[in-house]
Amino acid sequence: MPQRPFLAFACAHLTDERLYAAQVAALEADYECAVFAFRDHDSLGGMAEELLAKTPTRFTLIGLSLGGYVAFEIVRRQLQRLERLVLMDTRAIADDPPRREGRLADIAKVKKGGIEALIPELPARWLHPSHAKRAELINLMGEMARSIGARGQYNQQAAMLARPDSRDDLVRVSVPTLVMCGRNDPVTPVPDHEVIAAKIPGARLEIIEDCGHLSTIEQPEAVNRVLIDWLRRTDMHSAAI
Repeated sequence: MPQRPFLAFACAHLTDERLYAAQVAALEADYECAVFAFRDHDSLGGMAEELLAKTPTRFTLIGLSLGGYVAFEIVRRQLQRLERLVLMDTRAIADDPPRREGRLADIAKVKKGGIEALIPELPARWLHPSHAKRAELINLMGEMARSIGARGQYNQQAAMLARPDSRDDLVRVSVPTLVMCGRNDPVTPVPDHEVIAAKIPGARLEIIEDCGHLSTIEQPEAVNRVLIDWLRRTDMHSAAI
């Protein structure tokens, strides 16, 4: 068991460790940090078990988008392992038919044209309009998607297609919980996070301004301010446990 609190970061769809680079850089002096990018499992259960196998008995879990879905699966499987929970740009509500159709269309696009066929669509699809034209973010998103690859894209989409509605699971969460999202998240908008925060007793909801779906790279300084403040405020709870 590490002496410092352990933070496990769960990555979003088509992102890798670089999704949390700014957060790890800001936190690694005070916390043990591990980032999980999911490539090899086609189920949320497999992703959850991979993360649980590589973390200590108790840890803080931070999940963005797909990472949030993995967090919900861990709540169902091993809730007692969690010291604290951070849910970012995600949703507990199950996919509706149009969203499922979109996932299937993305699978077909990549099957036909490889991951490169999908990459040009990602910035406009996920980022705030003011960030969707930033060359460094466009390049970063392309590089991360390539690192996940076509097979990883299929596995992640298959896992998300099978995900259940998680709203009823959240009422069991009794650890400190932070819910955070971009004000202009086009994929998992603010009302989705209000639902999550309302279900978890005592959850704190924070909105990041001028921000889309990938808040950790769109507004890293704002995310870090909120996250560091919350972690420090809840460190005493973690240590007591």
